[in-house]
Amino acid sequence: MHTSDLRPWQHSHQFDTGNASAERSTRVVLAITAVAMLVEIGAGAWFNSMALLADGWHMSSHAVAIGLSAFAYAAARRYARDPRFAFGTWKIEVLGGFASALFLLGVAALMVVGSLERLWSPAPIHYREAIVVAVLGLVVNLACARLLHAGHGHEHGHDHHHGHGHAHGHGHDDHHHDLNLRSAYLHVVADAATSVLAIGALLGGWFFGWAWLDPAMGLVGAALVALWARGLLQETAKVLLDREMDHPVTDEIREGIETALADSETRVADLHVWRVGRAAYACAVTVVTHSPTLTADQVRATFAMHEEIRHSTVEIQRCG
Repeated sequence: MHTSDLRPWQHSHQFDTGNASAERSTRVVLAITAVAMLVEIGAGAWFNSMALLADGWHMSSHAVAIGLSAFAYAAARRYARDPRFAFGTWKIEVLGGFASALFLLGVAALMVVGSLERLWSPAPIHYREAIVVAVLGLVVNLACARLLHAGHGHEHGHDHHHGHGHAHGHGHDDHHHDLNLRSAYLHVVADAATSVLAIGALLGGWFFGWAWLDPAMGLVGAALVALWARGLLQETAKVLLDREMDHPVTDEIREGIETALADSETRVADLHVWRVGRAAYACAVTVVTHSPTLTADQVRATFAMHEEIRHSTVEIQRCG
């Protein structure tokens, strides 16, 4: 015999539907990045600096990627009440982060091609002017990073207050950051890093005559960008593909059920946990029990301390 019980579902307003502070910061950073991009590309071409030109084109990808992040926030907010989205619209933001990571990989490839071309065919560089522009680009990147970090701080504090103020506290907050905001922040930080490399390469070429340092730093920057993009791809893909069964809360739910209901010889036969918001999870659990009176609410009570579980489906299979 078996019985199942589905907790009444309340739609997407119950979950994370966006981060207003992060959305505002992202839009401001988009405007600043677009202006700085045009200046760096023009200056890199005019002063014949591969490192500066690579930094400018890198920044152009940031403009596109940060635009995607802003669009993702707007789309998630617009469709937050749309009943066609069974678990809300949070994954639109994650998808934006995934797309941004792909842009980062594309930019890394372009940086490699351009740097190798300049190594094979060196050209004179106007170091002084190029350094001035590179420093201005770095200042812009640092200012944008500060804006995005402020948005991240607001979102992080919100999760702490509403998602994990309960007693069990197992450090799950690390998994609740805004992946869309992180992708925008990562683009800005990556661009700041390439600006630093460009400045170093230009100074080396200016004072020591190391013209090869300019394209070499382009290759180093490409490797760094690709490494960061890989990490972001892995994290966003894990959420998009619902690969959450290695999350600590999964084992805690299983252990909680089997420990609390040990007297009735109840065990977990099947358990699925997946994320439906930055700090929200859904779970479906099947238990096998010898108890003729065990109810789904009693099963839910064993993991009630996990406030991040916002929706649960419980199936009870009774032994003969």
